[in-house]
Amino acid sequence: MFTGIITDMGEVVSVEERGALRRLRIACSYPAESIALGASIACSGPCLTVVAAAGEGERTYFEIDAAAETLARTTAAQWRVGTKINLERALKIGDELGGHIVTGHVDGMAKIVSRDDFDGMARFMIEAPHELARFIAPKGSVTLDGVSLTVNEVEGDRFSVLIIPHTLAVTTIGARKAADFFNLEVDLMARYAARLTQAG
Repeated sequence: MFTGIITDMGEVVSVEERGALRRLRIACSYPAESIALGASIACSGPCLTVVAAAGEGERTYFEIDAAAETLARTTAAQWRVGTKINLERALKIGDELGGHIVTGHVDGMAKIVSRDDFDGMARFMIEAPHELARFIAPKGSVTLDGVSLTVNEVEGDRFSVLIIPHTLAVTTIGARKAADFFNLEVDLMARYAARLTQAG
């Protein structure tokens, strides 16, 4: 379980094909001794399991395996050496819930239609997959590349978000442009509300 508040920006330093798996090594600033094998870390959205971790000099590295489902449903298939990754460690009991409840289970990929920069901020218009658009509502929550954001406007399958300067600076969103894709996780509460309405 996560909150959508990014705590580090990592970088892919190696990619190794292992049959149906892809082993990725990611450099980060977390203390090496604090990363346990089997720990969950949200990597630009998807919750992935640490299979190795070590410190080398001033850098910490951890490795994860991206399986076929992750590669098919998220942008992980596009990650290469040098790709920047938003990182968030799993929520602990007693931690501040600064964003919203995020599972790290990416629902699909959403395409950036346009980006409008002004006053140090950026407004993105994004197109969600049609089957997911019904879970997105004005003033509701959405997770893009692991970042908890508030939806501004919704028009059909498209919605907009406004990104403040701090978020642009400390996450990978600052480098995103039109035609790029975000990993999209819809609000868990919206999903359950839709299911209850359907069942009723």
